[in-house]
Amino acid sequence: MSSENGSVDGGAEGAPPEQLALIRESVRKAEVPRAKPRTWRGAALAKELPVARVLVDKGVLHLDRYFDYAVPEELDADAQPGVRVRVRFGAGRHRVREGRREGGGLIDGFLVERLAESDYSGPLAALAQVVSPERVLSEELLGLSRAVADRYAGSLADVLQLAVPPRSARAEQRPSPEPLPPPGMPEAGSWVRYERGAAFLESLASGGAPRAVWNALPGPEWSDELARAVAATLVSGRGALVVLPDGRAVARVDAALTALLGEGRHAVLTADAGPEKRYREWLAVRRGAVRAVVGTRAAMFAPVQDLGLVAIWDDGDDSHSEQHAPQPHAREVLLLRAALDKCGFLLGSWSCTVEAAQLVETGWARPLVAGREQVRAVAPLIRTVGDQDLARDEAARAARLPTLAWQAVREGLRHGPVLVQVPRRGYVPRMACANCRAPARCRHCSGPLEGQEEGAALRCGWCGRDESGWHCPECGGFRLRAQVVGARRTAEELGRAFPAVPVRTSGREHVLDTVPGAPALVVSTPGAEPVAEGGYAAALLLDGWAMLGRPDLRAGEDALRRWIAAAALVRPQGAGGTVVVVAEPTLRPVQALVRWDPVGHAVRELAERAELGFPPVSRMAALSGDAEAIAEFLRTAELPREAEVLGPVPLPVTAAGRPRRAGAPPPGEHWERALIRVPPGRGAALASALKAAQAARMARGAGEALVRVRIDPPDIG
Repeated sequence: MSSENGSVDGGAEGAPPEQLALIRESVRKAEVPRAKPRTWRGAALAKELPVARVLVDKGVLHLDRYFDYAVPEELDADAQPGVRVRVRFGAGRHRVREGRREGGGLIDGFLVERLAESDYSGPLAALAQVVSPERVLSEELLGLSRAVADRYAGSLADVLQLAVPPRSARAEQRPSPEPLPPPGMPEAGSWVRYERGAAFLESLASGGAPRAVWNALPGPEWSDELARAVAATLVSGRGALVVLPDGRAVARVDAALTALLGEGRHAVLTADAGPEKRYREWLAVRRGAVRAVVGTRAAMFAPVQDLGLVAIWDDGDDSHSEQHAPQPHAREVLLLRAALDKCGFLLGSWSCTVEAAQLVETGWARPLVAGREQVRAVAPLIRTVGDQDLARDEAARAARLPTLAWQAVREGLRHGPVLVQVPRRGYVPRMACANCRAPARCRHCSGPLEGQEEGAALRCGWCGRDESGWHCPECGGFRLRAQVVGARRTAEELGRAFPAVPVRTSGREHVLDTVPGAPALVVSTPGAEPVAEGGYAAALLLDGWAMLGRPDLRAGEDALRRWIAAAALVRPQGAGGTVVVVAEPTLRPVQALVRWDPVGHAVRELAERAELGFPPVSRMAALSGDAEAIAEFLRTAELPREAEVLGPVPLPVTAAGRPRRAGAPPPGEHWERALIRVPPGRGAALASALKAAQAARMARGAGEALVRVRIDPPDIG
């Protein structure tokens, strides 16, 4: 026992050789400070370029800049520009230990570049973690995101959240396929119908960068024409990007590209694919395995290498406007890409927006249109029903549809399906006096009275009270008629009128993609019209005044775009295709539909807006918020000298329990909105001034009332 105790007390002198070796190794390791991940306390720094410039994912304007961090030696190989990292953010100068700043919460970010030294004089915190060695942020994507942030007075971090999809580790571990060689030159196909269509494809195939505004002919050929433009770009060894308004349009272009080029030459980027598949497709594009991309608005930032063409279809669709900050529009992002990458640009639609007309008017893009003979050969016959026709029509006064519409439906059903476009979904109709058409109002709150299911009493759309004894205060009448009838109610009425014909509905709850070519009634809301096999025999465009009467600058343009989108699905006039629009025939949008001249309508609208100083000739921003906050913002913001402030005016109060539009005030709150207008060429100065003022408000703390800033508001009244 004594000898054992003695050997223990003697330390390591009596220990076996193996134990002595282990002890010496432990002492050797203890002499070197061990790096602690997340702080890397005591860890050696990278020998070359030990400073990492990081964009932290804070998304607030007063922190919209880069921050420098130290690069630990263990992270040197993986910490390359473009990778995702995690850093500690928020520690003050007093949290310094051994020359390193410590503390702060972990936050995600992107490593932008590596530097030999920092221009920050204080101690630097170390990178906490390299999330993945995958370099997802390229120099081109960073430059585009910065340009979009400056254009829309937003933060770079917010734009990158839209541009770079969330990470999926399993997707990163899977290798992308090898890139395929360029395909052969496709035939011009239906592009020969346009005056410069074949020349446009030849320019893309030869490496050129043509810029065109394309007024597509009615019919289903547009998806094949887009696919041929993409294929012509791939011939030159460059990439192509196509942005479409919804998944149905993406599916059509996807099918056209697959039929033309086969599998493996393009990627599809939509939210419906799921996060892992979408990220895998995005990585294939980023790695250069795929040179063509088709997708919805999130695809506008797709990192296509060596970009040769950016294209957008139906730029007037609301779906192209992003709802997340800073709310960029896909058309404007693609215009920036065309300028930064010096690539081709194609804006296509059956209709024509004022912005598209401006691109042609300024000479930035060339028109890509067909001759009038070609238009007349493929367009349907357009007939109108105005107020005078309705006044003389006994059937129209007693029923939902005028006689001309009933005749068009009856004749169309002999040859195929008939489309009925209704500018409102659902069942509930708003009511008006049958004699003088004065809107039926609630006696308690003056809200609109709505009809419920058949046989039920009227109900106020604002306060919810039932109304059983209504009479018209204007003429004393007791009879009511539907002022705006939803798609479901219209389908019910048509089903009773044509009991032997199947009735299908397509709307927000259930959108049909295609319908058979057999006789049927298809009732749809605008934008949800399914494609009929062989085209529709006829179409009814109901309640045209409801779309034209919206108190918005774009009401006429939007109504014409929705009408043309529906009429383009109808067979040509030579095949018996007929469209009946219930709207006053003397109005400009109705006349443009009758002549099938959306370009002429857009040019006249552009001339009027130039005279009045309205967008897109001028640049405009909207401020919305509490009245005091708006006044204080306008007082402190250093706006350009040429800026003109319109308003502020009160915004409609959002009722509790009702759907809230993007940018609308919270339920029950009284907000105001001010518009700021600047002349052409001063949009960048306006965005910079608003961004600086908003950043100053955020830096002052949470006591500041919320003010929303929106560049290029979609509706300005």
